[in-house]
Amino acid sequence: MNGFEFRIDHKDADTRARVCTIVTPHGSISTPTLAPVGTQATVKSLTPEQIQATGTQLILANTYHLYLRPGAARIAAAGGIHKFSAIDLPIMTDSGGFQVFSLGSSIRDGVGKIANIFPGDRSRVPHNVQRTKTGNNVLVKVTDEEVVFRSHLDGSLHHFSPEKSLEVQSLIGADFVLTFDECTSPLDTYEYTRLSLERTHRWATRSVDAYHKFSSTNSQALQVVVQGGAYRDLRETSAQFCSQLPCFGYSIGGSLGRSKFDMLKVLEWTIPLLPESTPKHLLGIGEVTDIFDCVERGVDIFDCVIPTRWARNHTALVSPTTFEEFNSHRLVSERGDSNDLKYRVGMTNSALKDDYTPIDPLCTCYTCQRFTRAYINHLYRASELLAYSLVTIHNVHFFANLMTEIRKAIIDGTYATLKERYVRPRLT
Repeated sequence: MNGFEFRIDHKDADTRARVCTIVTPHGSISTPTLAPVGTQATVKSLTPEQIQATGTQLILANTYHLYLRPGAARIAAAGGIHKFSAIDLPIMTDSGGFQVFSLGSSIRDGVGKIANIFPGDRSRVPHNVQRTKTGNNVLVKVTDEEVVFRSHLDGSLHHFSPEKSLEVQSLIGADFVLTFDECTSPLDTYEYTRLSLERTHRWATRSVDAYHKFSSTNSQALQVVVQGGAYRDLRETSAQFCSQLPCFGYSIGGSLGRSKFDMLKVLEWTIPLLPESTPKHLLGIGEVTDIFDCVERGVDIFDCVIPTRWARNHTALVSPTTFEEFNSHRLVSERGDSNDLKYRVGMTNSALKDDYTPIDPLCTCYTCQRFTRAYINHLYRASELLAYSLVTIHNVHFFANLMTEIRKAIIDGTYATLKERYVRPRLT
């Protein structure tokens, strides 16, 4: 894979945390890093210049959505996703495998990658979530050969195979492309997860062959997706199988269990069995506490919709010091002492109407350097679209800055201290 390079720059003495550099045709990436999700070849509400100004190093785009609209051939005709979107940053595309989950077992079981991913976590999942019978709302059928699905846009019928996925990703032209996989549900049985894993491994082999057929190895690097659910023997089997495939790196996907504890065990089983000299990407995870727990278990790359989705839901992320201020004035949820809810502040709180300080006085982003909580509160209350843009800028910058702090702490030997500051900030 000419044009790509991976090197380990520094290792933490006490954990698997490390600082690495990935060189791509569209720039270098310092890891650990978080990629904002740009589903439709755009980070929602941001221009390419605004994205770069946040310190973002990598974007994740969605193969399934771009295949349906505007179409991979149209993107290729424009010169590839970078020219089509004017985003001059490294871009990764997923395989479309997650949409197998979201159109199928996600609907069936009432679980998702962000909302309700961990059905054993009562703070995240409705009490009535359970396995249900497959109904008419399930839009996908999985066979050993391919996936047949109906478009969520118009109901049209489509077929996706490993070969199709890699061909579409080649046409889109992202820097990193993923092998086609089936993402299982946390409510799937061991037997189904085992059968699914065998299928995913066959698909991975076919994906490697398709990658060499369709993709330019000078401009695209292949990531193999590791599956196996929350079952140790299946995760270890998958890691051992995938580590034998020729690729640039690995993306850890699928069901991560019923709790955060399960997710961390999956990483502990999986990452030590993958070649150390490769980047490790954890698909779809990106809350603050998760990042710290996963970095110290060897994860290099994260992707998540949190920065944009929370902005659309009137929520900004702030540093531990600023969170203490909000908490001391009772401006955060009564559940704000939960690790999962720290750093979130609601920007429509009526107490902010006359607050003329930045979202986070310690933040150096464009939004915090120019606008006040009172103004952003007004924009949300007036349903002005600028609110979403300004808070998205802030949230994306928050994560870029957090990852910079993490890299520095790993190098300085202060990772544990930094984690303590973020994971357990003092609350008044």
